[in-house]
Amino acid sequence: MGRKKLCCRLGSLEVTFLVLFLLMTAVCVGLIAVLAVKLNNGVSEEEPKPSPTGTAEKIPYLVGVGRADCTGPVAEVPLMGYANPDQTAGGIHTRLYSRAFIVDDGSKRVVFVSADIGMVSQRLRLEVMKGLMSKYGDLYRQDNVMLSGTHTHSGLAGYFQYTLFMITSKGYINSSIEAIVNGILKSIDIAHSNMKPGRIFINKGQIIGSNMNRSPQAYLNNPAEERSRYKYNTDTQIVVLKFTDKDGNSLGMLSWFAVHSVSMNCTNHMVSSDNLGYASYLFEQDKNAGSLPGQGPFVAAFSSSNEGDVSPNTKGPFCINTGDSCDYLNSSCPIGGTKMCVAFGPGTDMFESTRITGGNMYTKAKELYGNMQQELHGSVHGAHQWVNMTDVTVHINATHMAKTCKAALGHSFAAGTIDGGGGLNFTQGMVVGDPFWDGIRDALLGKPSNEIQECHQPKPILFNTGEMQKPLPWHPDIVDVQIITIGPLAIVAIPGEATTMSGRRIREAVKQELEKQSSFPTAEVVIAGLSNIYTHYITTYEEYQVQRYEGASTIYGPHTLSAYIQMYRGLAKAIAENKVGELPKGPEPPFFSDNQLFSLLPLVLADKKPPNTTFGEVLEQVLPHYRMGEIASVTFVSGNPRNSGDMRDKTFITVEKYDNTTHLWNIIHTDASWETRFHWVKGKGAQSNATVEWHIPNATVPGSYRIRHFGHYKEMQGLKPIILPYEGTSDVFIVS
Repeated sequence: MGRKKLCCRLGSLEVTFLVLFLLMTAVCVGLIAVLAVKLNNGVSEEEPKPSPTGTAEKIPYLVGVGRADCTGPVAEVPLMGYANPDQTAGGIHTRLYSRAFIVDDGSKRVVFVSADIGMVSQRLRLEVMKGLMSKYGDLYRQDNVMLSGTHTHSGLAGYFQYTLFMITSKGYINSSIEAIVNGILKSIDIAHSNMKPGRIFINKGQIIGSNMNRSPQAYLNNPAEERSRYKYNTDTQIVVLKFTDKDGNSLGMLSWFAVHSVSMNCTNHMVSSDNLGYASYLFEQDKNAGSLPGQGPFVAAFSSSNEGDVSPNTKGPFCINTGDSCDYLNSSCPIGGTKMCVAFGPGTDMFESTRITGGNMYTKAKELYGNMQQELHGSVHGAHQWVNMTDVTVHINATHMAKTCKAALGHSFAAGTIDGGGGLNFTQGMVVGDPFWDGIRDALLGKPSNEIQECHQPKPILFNTGEMQKPLPWHPDIVDVQIITIGPLAIVAIPGEATTMSGRRIREAVKQELEKQSSFPTAEVVIAGLSNIYTHYITTYEEYQVQRYEGASTIYGPHTLSAYIQMYRGLAKAIAENKVGELPKGPEPPFFSDNQLFSLLPLVLADKKPPNTTFGEVLEQVLPHYRMGEIASVTFVSGNPRNSGDMRDKTFITVEKYDNTTHLWNIIHTDASWETRFHWVKGKGAQSNATVEWHIPNATVPGSYRIRHFGHYKEMQGLKPIILPYEGTSDVFIVS
């Protein structure tokens, strides 16, 4: 009332002066704000600070970001992805990292972790949650912590508790899973300790030409009307989140893009984060200028999405023995079968292809990051359930129901893909079994029951894993489903590899369910692939009928996708209606004891060395002089890298430059650097050597350099093994 009376008493002159006063005040405030932005040294011209919203009712966030090394033992442990026990680690191309992002709305919080690993296993998630519980109590739980793998096929294996994965990974390897668990926990710890008031922005863009559908025949089996809604047979969209403090200073970046991390092919033996990891490397090196890789406060994660049928090898498949195109239907060659049908590109080798694909993702993400307009506001939520995926009743429509199946892999599973074919006479698209292989299966593993064969039609079953329980179950029955939301953004955790169309259907279903409620007028949904547990592939019902590799690897049968959509709708509905607390928890998965698990990885023998040498001694010396663009290489007498134990946050190599002013050697590269390669080669009689390559960049500062190698060797003193450190240093060489 008083305010109204005051306004009524003002004459026209007073009103004029009041308006002029308000206008001048606004101009002054604006000038001060512009001046403050220009004086702030922490923001470049390419990355303007977002303007304050000035909206008091919008929920402020607490945000935290963290990164930690999760590399593990880089020798003799199989790499995870191509399922080839002979593809074992022998050095480092780039180190592996876990990157964590925490968002808190004042009453609830959510955690998203993207780790440079093949996929998250059930055992890995259970171990991480156990570690979080012991430190934080119930602050971090199954419902609000989401773990996603980038799907690099050059990460270490050995962190699964189910028989099929243990057989192809030389069993359960403690040193491998401990490094990943500890790395993930440390990244969350860092994010937790760095939490501060902050803001989150979202942007989207297109990356064209960096992915291709590797099973186009299966994709074409989806309804024409559905396919007509999309321009491409892969998802070309990249979604980018920008994290800042409350003043707009950069903290981190999180993105999702659908592409397989198989630019590094099945011939590689070096641990590598592949294309998604390289994109993270470029973004972090850009933002953490002057820091070595893996260091600096800014955290950038490029996460996996619905990449099930998506390859980065954009030149397509060819018969490597003849140069001809592969057979379109089954991706095989007249001579050599599926093993000879391999996709390449976009580079001339796997390193260049990784650089190009990763570089394309980085370039687009940086562009989107620098042009953020939409800010996220609203509550955060987390919803999680365990479900027995072997026994889900699916409501197809108002009159028809179907069920999921006990787990099984089809014959085309053994054919592999154009990113890494199988070595036997299996081909993709097999809808009829092979009497020879079926007979061997029946004799060794037991014949599939009529029930499981009928349930999986038209898949001819190669391994009826859901009926195989010795020495432990071969596949999981209990699976995680989870959604977390940050304002209007919903992140859907997919427990495997969804194909392009499967991901689209999941996103659409979740979006529809959220937008039924006024709390989500417009929802943005992203797929976080390979999250929480690994269950192979998730194809559409139509793609399943074709039985390409992806369909044969959809282990719970033709209605797997429909079952997941049904469950994700339930989670989305509970979030939108604020009824997450009413969701049934579901049946908990098993946690097998250590004495139930087995390891096939042999112990490290005592290291030997050539006569009249010492560990760390140079066997092949560097040249005295190199030009930019050339490769400096040196080979050392080495011990087994497994003897070095936990080498997280450490390095096996350094490249150092001499400072003529301080007379000190400064480290410019480690084994985490893209420019270096650390090759470990196991020889005869427990002898081994390590070769360090430095691919000298064109921007290298001329001067004096040296390369160093650090390691440990094992020797026997009586009957007791002793681990001893060693180091070696190359001659000084000149770069000009």
